[in-house]
Amino acid sequence: MIDFMLNRQTCTHCGACLIDCPARIISLGEDGYPAIASEKESNCYRCEHCLAICPTGSVSILGQHASGSRLLKDAFPDPDALETLIRGRRSVRRFKSDSLEPALLQRLLDVAWQAPTGENSRQVRFTVLDSHDKVVQLRDEVMAGLTRMINNNALPEGMGFFANFVSIWNKHRVDIIFRDAPHLLIVSAPQHVASPMQDCVIALSSFDLFAQANGVGTLWNGLAKCAMNDILPETRYRLGIPDDHLFGYAMVFGKPAMHYVRTVQHGPAQIYRALEGSPPEDPV
Repeated sequence: MIDFMLNRQTCTHCGACLIDCPARIISLGEDGYPAIASEKESNCYRCEHCLAICPTGSVSILGQHASGSRLLKDAFPDPDALETLIRGRRSVRRFKSDSLEPALLQRLLDVAWQAPTGENSRQVRFTVLDSHDKVVQLRDEVMAGLTRMINNNALPEGMGFFANFVSIWNKHRVDIIFRDAPHLLIVSAPQHVASPMQDCVIALSSFDLFAQANGVGTLWNGLAKCAMNDILPETRYRLGIPDDHLFGYAMVFGKPAMHYVRTVQHGPAQIYRALEGSPPEDPV
């Protein structure tokens, strides 16, 4: 049941919900009010476009009501401020050890989970270590596992550079893999959904920007992903990541131990304006 309901006292018969429904399952009933026939309910995308577009908040669906939503008019961020956020976010590699406030951590995850997914599958899973102690515990286990692999000459081909990271850790206790961050986030999604990798990357990108907007530093952590997923896959089981999930990516985050003061300058975008003339020549 998708529980499509309509407040007839406030509905203006504008037809916006009907026109904008991507599944095209909303139609006008004999009484002239929008409705969804029971035999069409299984085709619902569960996108809530009908709830979002209704100008009077008359539509509710999937148990969600307009009163629980935020109004969008004049509420989006200033474009210049958003541009500064995108240009100014930096990869953070030095963190304070204190954990984030639980309410802030929960908000970051809740907001990131609003990110779009292919076919609106909404099956991205957030695996999070919510304290510095937990990250330390995982780091020690991973470092011990990597040390065993190195001693047994068992590192996978192309992963030999991890030996240097482990050597630095064992000699100097400098953590190059997890960066001594207080938190770790892993995004994963079932392999069977339409776009598991894309879903994970979009969700983590949303988390990244919202975290930095809240003064939280982030680092897209390919080293941690390789260590946990490719070299020591048993770590997936240790973290409770389902066997059928694609390990999308890993991110460490927390309160930054330093602050940047300006954006950098990467130069103009690489752009090819297609279909404006002859196609480019085939590469030699």
